Amino acid sequence: MLQPSEYTYNGKSTPPTANPNSFNPVKTVSAPVEQATIGRTLVIKGELSGSESLYIDGRIEGKISLPDNRVTVGRNGVVQANIIAREVVVMGKVSGNIECSDRVDIRSEGSVTGDVSTIRISVEDGAVLKGGIEVRSNERKQNQTQSKQSETTKPSETPKTMAATASA
Repeated sequence: MLQPSEYTYNGKSTPPTANPNSFNPVKTVSAPVEQATIGRTLVIKGELSGSESLYIDGRIEGKISLPDNRVTVGRNGVVQANIIAREVVVMGKVSGNIECSDRVDIRSEGSVTGDVSTIRISVEDGAVLKGGIEVRSNERKQNQTQSKQSETTKPSETPKTMAATASA
């Protein structure tokens, strides 16, 4: 004998509803973050430069130049170098000057000995900062952006204009 379908309501067939207790993770696609890591047993002496973010858990002596990227000094990181970066996060120890085009973040367990030049700075309670601080205005950054935009949007000279200036 046929049993009535469990998905019938008043004689009409209805599709099964989704189980409210089921877990359907949302799939998101994001660009992978390019970040190099210096492990806690590594020691680097010299000049470091590149075009990706850097996480330091080891020891660096020298100079770090990543002007368009982030430099993060981990809890075990010890840096005796001048740092030039877009953003610097310090959770370990830094001895040297820091020059940032965006922001410096010194966490509660972080220590910086040296001068800091940046647009924005954050120093948490418990952090150590020995040195000078120069907080620049965002005006210089905006001027650089505007000059780059005006260079790219300049109308090119037409041959008539060049001919007129050549005969003048």
